[in-house]
Order: sequence, then structure tokens, then C-alpha cells
Amino acid sequence: MQYAYTLTTTIPASAQEIYEAWLDSLAHTAMTGSEAVMSDKVGDEVEAWDGYITGRNLELVPGERIVQSWRTTQFTDEHEDSIITVTLEETEDGTLLTLVHSNVPKEQISYERGAWQKHYFEPMQEYFAKDKRAGADRKAKVKAKTKSKTKSKTKSKTKRAAARTRSKPAAKKAKAGSKKKSKRAVAKTKSRKKAKRKSAKSRGRK
Repeated sequence: MQYAYTLTTTIPASAQEIYEAWLDSLAHTAMTGSEAVMSDKVGDEVEAWDGYITGRNLELVPGERIVQSWRTTQFTDEHEDSIITVTLEETEDGTLLTLVHSNVPKEQISYERGAWQKHYFEPMQEYFAKDKRAGADRKAKVKAKTKSKTKSKTKSKTKRAAARTRSKPAAKKAKAGSKKKSKRAVAKTKSRKKAKRKSAKSRGRK
């Protein structure tokens, strides 16, 4: 005899994030704390909890539903594969995960009475909460760097503007000084020419 049960939990992540993590070997391993071999293709075999769980992908709807056959090392040859159906529905607090576990051997009731919560739901909540905090920290760092760069650029522009402002009077003074020098040079040249003309006239009279 087999029986079925339904469990629900809320995970602080998007439906797509949970879907991808469940079907990714590395993420599933990190999420549960035990080695997993997963796939995102229908028909592929899967393993979880260091080989304690084996199964196969039966139906996959990205970001919405995962259906897998699921049996543990406690199943005997007389037991059919059990079936898990994971349905994902986004809410304000994250994603409502609904797990329907069917074809479960009637003597194996530990999965319903705390095993899923202890080995999957609670570790998943912690995993995605940490990931969310890490993401928030990365965003804060990027924001701080952007602000720092903006301030640096603003200061640099202000300094260049100030330098240009200071250089204008100096340029005017230099120009004015150049004009004065030019006038003095012209005046000296005229004075020399007059002196030469006077000297020439003086010699002519003699």
C-alpha cells in the first residue's frame, strides 16, 4: 500500500531561481548540504543526498513545476518509485513551494513528519536568504564605488574649471605685458631713428 501527502513552505527567492537551483548539481548540493547529481532535461536520471535518493526527471516546466520519480535506499524491489511534484508560485514574501509526494510506502512516514522540512525546506530557506544578503552586499558595494567615481569626477572637473579660471587673469596679464613691451620696443626704435636723422643733419651742416 502507498499513500500521498502534501507539504508547503515559503522560500525567499524567485520561482525561477528555485527551479534552476533544484535542477543544478552544484546548487542542489549547496542547498541541501549533501552531494547531488541533477539535470534540467526530461528523462535524465538524478541523485540526491549522497546517493540515498535516486530518480528520474518526468516533467519539467521552467519556473513552475518539477516532477521526478523518487526512491530511497529503504525502498525494496516490491516498492514502486514514489513521485514528487514541486509546484512553484511567487508571492510577496518569495515563492510558495507546494510538494506533493505520492506512491510513498505506507511504512515510510518519516518523510512527511519532518524529513522534508529538516533536509530540504529549512536548508533551502537558509541558502536563499544568504544568497539574497550576498546579493544585497554586492549591490551596496557597486553603488558605493559608483558614488565614489562620481565624486572623483566632479572634483576633477571642479579643479580643472578652477585652474582655467585662475589661468585667464594670468593670460590677460601676460598679453598686456607683451603689448607694453611691444610699445616700448616701437618707441625705442622711433627714438633711435630720430637720433640718427639729427646726427645726419648735423654732419651735413658742417
